[in-house]
Amino acid sequence: MAEFVELELQDGVRMAWNVIPGTKQEASNCVVPVSAIYTPNKPFPKMPVLPYSALRCRTCRSVLNPFSIVDFAAKIWICPFCFQRNHFPPSYSSISDDNLPAELFPQYTTIEYDQTPSSSSSHAPPVFMFVVDTCVIEEEMLFLKSALSQAIDLLPDNSLLGLLTLGSFVHVHELGFGQIPKTYAFKGSKDVSKDQLLEQMSFFAKKPKPATGVIAGARDGLSTESISRFLLPKSHCEFAFNSVLEELQKDPWAVPADLRATRCTGTALSIAASLLGVCVPGSGARILAFIGGPSTEGPGAIVSKNLSEPIRSHKDLDKDSAPLYHKAVKFYEGLSKQLVHQGHVLDLFACALDQVGVAELKIAVERTGGLVVLAESFGHSVFKESLRRVFQTGDCDLDLSSNGIFEINCSKDIKVQGIIGPCASLEKKGPLCSDTVVGQGNTTAWKMCGLDKATSLCLIFEIVKKESPDATIQSTSNQFYFQFLTYYQHNSGQMRLRVTTLSRRCVAGPGSIQDLIAGFDQEAAVVVMARQVSFKMETEAEFDPIRWLDKALINLCSRFGDYQKDSPSSFSLSPRLSIFPQFMFHLRRSQFVQVFNNSPDETAYFRMILNRENVANSVVMIQPSLISYSFHSGPEPALLDVASIAADKILLLDSYFTIVIFHGVTIAQWRKAGYHNQPEHQAFAQLLQTPHDEANAIMKERFPVPRLVICDQHGSQARFLLAKLNPSATYNSDAPLSGGDVIFTDDVSFEVFLDHLQRLAVQ
Repeated sequence: MAEFVELELQDGVRMAWNVIPGTKQEASNCVVPVSAIYTPNKPFPKMPVLPYSALRCRTCRSVLNPFSIVDFAAKIWICPFCFQRNHFPPSYSSISDDNLPAELFPQYTTIEYDQTPSSSSSHAPPVFMFVVDTCVIEEEMLFLKSALSQAIDLLPDNSLLGLLTLGSFVHVHELGFGQIPKTYAFKGSKDVSKDQLLEQMSFFAKKPKPATGVIAGARDGLSTESISRFLLPKSHCEFAFNSVLEELQKDPWAVPADLRATRCTGTALSIAASLLGVCVPGSGARILAFIGGPSTEGPGAIVSKNLSEPIRSHKDLDKDSAPLYHKAVKFYEGLSKQLVHQGHVLDLFACALDQVGVAELKIAVERTGGLVVLAESFGHSVFKESLRRVFQTGDCDLDLSSNGIFEINCSKDIKVQGIIGPCASLEKKGPLCSDTVVGQGNTTAWKMCGLDKATSLCLIFEIVKKESPDATIQSTSNQFYFQFLTYYQHNSGQMRLRVTTLSRRCVAGPGSIQDLIAGFDQEAAVVVMARQVSFKMETEAEFDPIRWLDKALINLCSRFGDYQKDSPSSFSLSPRLSIFPQFMFHLRRSQFVQVFNNSPDETAYFRMILNRENVANSVVMIQPSLISYSFHSGPEPALLDVASIAADKILLLDSYFTIVIFHGVTIAQWRKAGYHNQPEHQAFAQLLQTPHDEANAIMKERFPVPRLVICDQHGSQARFLLAKLNPSATYNSDAPLSGGDVIFTDDVSFEVFLDHLQRLAVQ
């Protein structure tokens, strides 16, 4: 696994197959698709940023890279993708074997170009439009106001701010009118078009409206003066913004005891998107929505106001008995298209004990590359710390970039099926597009309105080369090339182009199995399977995820395992594949596949985070890590099994969304007796403190910030740990070890699962 991690440190790419099956048939026999998980904005401290434009091939538009063949005498380079011969421009006249430009150095397979146009003297400032829900109780309102005022302090002075509040009505606050608070109110029950918005907010009071053309920003039809009524630099409007926040009251409309509050989330987000669309189109703008309950009014409503009607559950969605669901999803799909067209991002902070509609909003947040945080209250540390992380600068900042366009180029025997991840198709069809579409497909270019340093895309490829009649003869020069181009606005304001070029060997024929195994990255493979199964569960009716995963695993094991036919005891897997069944066992039990006991909002949230995270983080979501602390040994990894529980141990479970510190019975008794406060028991105090230090280190680097659960064996919160452990000892099995534990479940244990797998794989 180490060499795959090294490759990731060089290019930000993990591929499931690092040696690629050479024909269509071989690829389909491999079960896991030829795929890559790519982090386009991964920070590389040693990567050069070149101050000139990239040199592109005249035919396929790929960029000059270390795999290009260069003829120094004739000043020509040959493109590895389409074999076109290109002449170097005069600026490369001094090129020679000893005088190479950086983009031809073999170690710079990933490189950046500063593409900022020379005409633009100043960089466009970042824009933040805050959309605040006021239909919450007083206590929540106070928490939210305090968190927002802290967040405003962290913003750069030149960033433009806007504020919109929602309840029964949508209020757009005119921050530029400093004397008294001034707002424009819109009825929550009906959608507002761009023209109505321009008219009602008197954008053309002083300047006549242009008769033709699209109205978009100060360049096209609007005066800077009219824009600065609603979007002001922080340095000018901080006082006005904080005054409005302080005065902000909960929605004044009385709510009868048997009804839900009137909340028009859809209308508010639509108005925020249209306002940004007319004022600052194409700039790096973000809508930050702080929502504290379900939308009940206007477009995008997810439930009626009547409390007797419950909010849709997974069962309702399966039976198609959630009347408002499809309508809301359609509305937010329209909103996502508008935001993608404008280049703007929707970030969602959903904080409520009940569902707020994350499942419906998912499409708009995901297609624009927005951030999502789900917590139970605006006072919860998950929300407060995550919000702070969005704006803080320093080692652990998110490095938010905007307005990205992502393009793929690859060798002619490979086609692109699509991307599963936070992006939207730009519908740029071409010869590289496969007929089979997965995720955002049918294109070779995607829009990434927002991306941060962890945003990772899952690219699914298809091998189209048919079997050659003389397949036994192996050609040695078989290399497949991939090039990923990301054009984006860096958080410094510069426009950058990042180019990553990869080369992978391809093999076909009878002797290729050992080569394929040697290049198999089991961590990347299980993450690809997890994204695929989540996507299929959302898009295919009557899809059985457990059956699909089991079938894939059995086929993979029977193709790549060593065994004698019909002899399960002879079955063995190469070390390259040996952990894969264990990953798949935990994926089957994970929250991505098992929706029981989770609301549609929670499931949507988990899948959104899975779809944007890198391989290492995704693996922790699928198979959590467990560390054991005791007097006998230092911190050591423990098996994710109920047998790891012992009375004299502390366990630290990291399941990505939750971090659990679990004290064994004896440790808990000593702690309650206060031994750690006595000077002679310093070692015990240290033992109690170490897991907390480790948990804090994890929480500091992660976004969204995970929930910390501190519990004792046999306590009610111990369920957070027990739910993730392999049930090797259940209420059915023999008595557990003293101080150990059992799990009350009918789920099969990993041993039984492996037994069945071996039996089926050797048939």
